[in-house]
Amino acid sequence: MPAQEESEPVRPLPFAPRPVALSATLAVNEAIARKRREGVRVLPLGFGEAGIPIHPALTRELGGAAGRGGYGPVAGSAALRAAAAGYWSRRGLPTDPSTIVAGPGSKPLLYALLTSLGGDVVVASPSWVSYAAQASLVGAEPIRVATPRGEGGVPSPALLADAVVRARARGREVRAVVVTLPDNPTGTIASEQTVRRLCAVAREHGLAIISDEIYRDLVHEPGRQVPSPARYAPERTVVTTALSKNLAAGGWRLGVARLPDGPFGRALRDSLLGVASEMWSSAPAPMQHAAAYAFAEPPELVEHVDRSRRLHAAITGAVADRFAAAGALVTRPEAAFYVYPDFGPVRDELCAAHGVRTAADLTDLLLERYGVGVLPGSSFGDAPSALRMRVAPSQLYGDDDEQRLAALASPAPAALPWIADALNRLSDVLADLSATVTAGEPVPA
Repeated sequence: MPAQEESEPVRPLPFAPRPVALSATLAVNEAIARKRREGVRVLPLGFGEAGIPIHPALTRELGGAAGRGGYGPVAGSAALRAAAAGYWSRRGLPTDPSTIVAGPGSKPLLYALLTSLGGDVVVASPSWVSYAAQASLVGAEPIRVATPRGEGGVPSPALLADAVVRARARGREVRAVVVTLPDNPTGTIASEQTVRRLCAVAREHGLAIISDEIYRDLVHEPGRQVPSPARYAPERTVVTTALSKNLAAGGWRLGVARLPDGPFGRALRDSLLGVASEMWSSAPAPMQHAAAYAFAEPPELVEHVDRSRRLHAAITGAVADRFAAAGALVTRPEAAFYVYPDFGPVRDELCAAHGVRTAADLTDLLLERYGVGVLPGSSFGDAPSALRMRVAPSQLYGDDDEQRLAALASPAPAALPWIADALNRLSDVLADLSATVTAGEPVPA
């Protein structure tokens, strides 16, 4: 860097950069890393990463395409779009490749979609942290609407209609609603009846629907169907997915969106491609090649996903049992790798023993005293006073690929020594957490 000329005065800039908080799901990773550097024994239950190794067939395909350095079409390669169309068609959503747009992850696709749609956005409360954050970043207002009890990811249809009417009465232009099927953070699946009613409200009030279905291949019960709104309101529903959850390729950053057919869908595609052309030009060509292989669903990858589904079901179920034993209300996870316990029933005990009044108080206590990293429900749009948290147990599968592969292959992964040790540690922490002040010293971290 050239030295400052003595004759040039140093002038501070007359403005500050726009304050944008680090995503809570990434911030908790940094907090856990800090505790590790301090020598604390940690339980990493905060970050929503699938926790399984990349299948060798995928790395083979990626390596074979490493020499592909050209940009390629903005919408994605013909091979990838055809494979993604086949993926959705096999799930009961007949799809033409022309309606597919690829991007460097489903998060950039969501941001581009919100930019193209314009207007305010309804999001479920609770819902994944980035929905509301991205709406704010594009200059929209995120309108939070509670979900039906036990059905995460989809705003209550009756409350949705009321929220849209109220927002428009105060001059807001509400254009879209975002749903998650299955849900992050709760690990539940909205019912078909709820999704149908939501689609009816969207039609009545002129809303587009963005359906994030990135966890749909990780439903715990074999054969259970995910009620995509694209079945019931195909003319207005965008569906997104990626490789990051079912195939644990989050770092590869490759996602796809299925746009509606018809006039609205074609206009949205034109706009989305315009935004994409200015933001990322095209998704990485080697990743597109590997993704085309993945979305074609060869038998070895189907088996790999099925094994991961069984692993997620076993460990989230075991973790849910630990929280229930500690007095929390827990809706049994139905998909993905999340548990969403509610400590409301032991609020008084937690306040008396530990001064806990908010979800953030509770999760800070778990991290600082016990080395347990989880996220407060308030990060997902819950009221701060609601003592709920998102727990992501997928980082317990192992410290290396040898352990993770053993967990994938095991018929009883919760009994594997390293997983059983983590679960027992969690039980000890939760037992101490719910004890009174006079019950003894805290469990050492």
